[in-house]
Amino acid sequence: MVPTSKRPRQPVVAVTGASSGIGRELVAKLATNADFRRVVAIDEQRGDVQDVTWRVIDVRDPLLANRISDIDVLVHLAGDYALDSDPGERRAYNLRAAQTVLTASAAARVRRVVLVTSAMVYGAAPENDVPLPEDSAVAAEPDTGVVGDYLEIEALVRRAARSHPGLEVTVVRPAAIVGPGIDTVITRHFESPRLLTVKGCTPRWQFCHVDDLLSALELAARGVVTGVVAVGSEGWLEQEQVEELSGIRGFELPAGLTFGTAQRLHRLGITPAPATDLHYVVYPWVVDCANLREAGWKPAWSNEAALEQLLELRENRTTVVGRRLPVKEATLTAAGATVAVIGTAAIVRQVRKKRRL
Repeated sequence: MVPTSKRPRQPVVAVTGASSGIGRELVAKLATNADFRRVVAIDEQRGDVQDVTWRVIDVRDPLLANRISDIDVLVHLAGDYALDSDPGERRAYNLRAAQTVLTASAAARVRRVVLVTSAMVYGAAPENDVPLPEDSAVAAEPDTGVVGDYLEIEALVRRAARSHPGLEVTVVRPAAIVGPGIDTVITRHFESPRLLTVKGCTPRWQFCHVDDLLSALELAARGVVTGVVAVGSEGWLEQEQVEELSGIRGFELPAGLTFGTAQRLHRLGITPAPATDLHYVVYPWVVDCANLREAGWKPAWSNEAALEQLLELRENRTTVVGRRLPVKEATLTAAGATVAVIGTAAIVRQVRKKRRL
C-alpha cells in the first residue's frame, strides 16, 4: 500500500498590538484565513475582534515567553509611532517591545517573527536609485525621530539573527503608509497649504495603502515571503503629477534654509520631527517590491488612488513643517505666498506668547 502524504499542520499565528490600528485589521483578516489553525490576539487590553483567542499582556513583560509557547508565527505590531509622543519614552517603549518579542519568541521556539519597520531606513537622498532594490544599504541618518526607532529595531533584528539562529525573522518595510488613522510626516505634508520642494531636486512619491500592507503581512506570516520585504504601490508619481492631482502648488526653497530652519524649530520644541525627517518629503526613497512581486503579489492600490484617499482624509487640517496650526493661524498661513516663512513666524509668535503667560 502506498502511504499517503500528510498535509502539513496549519500554524498558529499571533499578532501583538491587536486591539487597535493595523494590528486590529490584521487580526480580523487572519481570522478568516483557512491557512492558519488559530489566531491569537495579544495586547494590553482586549479588543473587539471575534473568533480569535485574546491574551492580555504588555509585550514588554518578560513573561510573554510563557504566553506564546504554543505559537508558530508571531507578527509584531505593538508600538508607539505617534509624531507627538515624547521621543525618549517612545523609543524606550519601541525598543523594549521589539527586544522582548524577539527574546521571548526564541525562548518559546516560535518559528517565525514578522516585524514592520519602514522603507525610510534606506534613507531619502537626491542620489538614490529610483527604485531602490530591497537589498540596498540601510543608509538613513540616526536621529531622535521615528526613523531612528526603526534603525534601532533593525539593529536588534541583526543581533537576534546571530544570537538565535533558529529563529526566522522577516522585516517588512512599507513605503509611505496611507489609510484611515494614519498620521505621519508624509501625511501631514499634504495638510500643508503648499508642497515644499528643495532647489535642484525633484521628489518621487510612492505610497503603501494599509490594505496592501495587510496583504503583504499575511504572506509574510505564511512564510511565502521572507527576509527583507519592501511594500508599496507600483511605480511612483512625479512632483508635477502630485501637484496636479492634489491641487496644491509647490514652493521651492534652498536646501540650507529648509533644513536649517527645520532643525532650529525642532530644537525649540516647536515642531515634532527632527529636520532629517523632512528629507522624506523632498528627496526620493521609492522601493522595488521584488520579493512580493516574485511571489505573485500585486498591490490593490495605485499611487494615484492612495494619494486621493490621503487627501480625502485631511479633514481640513493645516500643517506647516510637521506642526498642525490652529484654524486662525492656518488661514493666515494659507493666504501667504511665502508659506514656509509666514508659517514659521506664526508658530514662533504663538510659542513666545505662551512662554510670556
